[in-house]
Amino acid sequence: MRPPRAKYFNTTGPCDPKRHYMLPPTQRLPEARGLIDMDRYFVLHAPRQTGKTTTLDTLAAELNTQGDIAALMFSCESAKAAGDDVGWAESLLLDSLREAAEGSGWPDELLPPNPWPQSSPGSRLRATLREWCRRCPRRVVLFLDEIDALQGTSMVSILSQLRDGHNARPKGRPFPASVVLCEVRNVRDYKVASGSDPDGLNPASPFNIVTESLRLGDFTADEIAELYGQHTQATGQEFTKEAVARVFELTQGQPWLVNALAYEITFRMGVADAITAGQVEEAKERLIRKRATHLDALVARMHEPRVERVIEPIVAGTWPDTDTAFDDDVSYVHDLGLIRGTRDLEIANPIYREVLLRVLGDRTERFVKADPYSFVLPDGRFDLDRLLKEFVVFWREHGEVLIRQEGYHEAACQIILMAFLHRLVNGGGYLDREYAAGTKRLDVLVRWPYTGPEGERLMQREAMELKVWRAGGDDPMPDGLAQLDRYLDRLSLSTGVLVVFDRRPEAPPWKERGGFEQAATPSGREVTVLRV
Repeated sequence: MRPPRAKYFNTTGPCDPKRHYMLPPTQRLPEARGLIDMDRYFVLHAPRQTGKTTTLDTLAAELNTQGDIAALMFSCESAKAAGDDVGWAESLLLDSLREAAEGSGWPDELLPPNPWPQSSPGSRLRATLREWCRRCPRRVVLFLDEIDALQGTSMVSILSQLRDGHNARPKGRPFPASVVLCEVRNVRDYKVASGSDPDGLNPASPFNIVTESLRLGDFTADEIAELYGQHTQATGQEFTKEAVARVFELTQGQPWLVNALAYEITFRMGVADAITAGQVEEAKERLIRKRATHLDALVARMHEPRVERVIEPIVAGTWPDTDTAFDDDVSYVHDLGLIRGTRDLEIANPIYREVLLRVLGDRTERFVKADPYSFVLPDGRFDLDRLLKEFVVFWREHGEVLIRQEGYHEAACQIILMAFLHRLVNGGGYLDREYAAGTKRLDVLVRWPYTGPEGERLMQREAMELKVWRAGGDDPMPDGLAQLDRYLDRLSLSTGVLVVFDRRPEAPPWKERGGFEQAATPSGREVTVLRV
């Protein structure tokens, strides 16, 4: 008899409890069961690869064991190819439904009609579901996964048919008892995507039957410990408390990242002993460098106008627009999982924060020709002073050209310096970046590991604050010194660097910029100020 395969951390597709470490899926969505019992139609939305499909698949299986419900989940993804062709979209959707039903193991009496009832395009889904529910001895519950794959007119038609069938139920016309639409975006965003009812004022909107819009949350720190504990129980290999805490800090519980870090450590890195926070750090770097599919999918969104409009003020630290269109953009970017919430505009987690700046700085990095190893001092520490002097030369030669080329113009200074730092620090050290909309700054911590004179492992830490002097504004140096003071307090450091970019029309010529001076912070710390 073949022995059971070892479980592993899953990073591709739905989870299988026989093969993957996983948390109980339906516990992540406790409200869903009650809504189905009340015959509600509702939405489940969350960013990609957070466990939506796994959760609904498990919920459908649990419902089918009751004996009075025929619960079926099927994907709408194939219908994306149909675009605005409603008839083709319906055919693809019904084919997907039939394939899922026939693979469910149900007896014939529960299966949808074959062949489909005759009906005109634009009404075929409604007619099929009505006929199926008329014949089926159980209450039908449907989970439509990837509903946002539908496009334009096809999207409106499918959702309108679901609405019409739902509203006819009180008149005795059979139709699914409950329908769950599973998607990345919240249902409100369909009005923008499809072009229907952009202001939300149309009483005949296909979206007005939805009673709830549930969002699948990220893992808590305790849930990460529980998930990793399954690996410990199965193999004896422990994730130290420091490692679990570092995973939560880096990922903020984003499910794919939580699994991807653990998979990188336990499988690709082949760590045999207890897993430490340092190994979590190494796994994070490896994930970012190879830009796994999940990270690339997020990166591909960065130059969408709606995404750029939200991300640019976050990177630049400026105040964003506050019109209605911007509010919709914020909801969209939040639904994609790029930002933490819709009020305080912050990137969702430190890994995304680093990935976004690295990607935005790709063009700049190609201009950096200096040898990273030339910045390592004889005692193993990093020569930050020399790096800043080299940046002044780089800025004088390339800054004006790079700013003109950079798509994120308001954040160009931050992106260019971050790219320069990353090119020269990466490989031997680490960059921690903190930024958010409205802060008017970007905080950077350079961490450089080196060996001390007694062979001990030490960590050099250098803090920097970035400010931009914009047209019509006051010199940001006083605020920058106060902000740098608070940052140094938090890091327990005695000194740091304030970099001020002068973007005013009356600023000195590019070739004359790059002056260093010493200044005192409000608490009396001596810091370096670089004006470029």
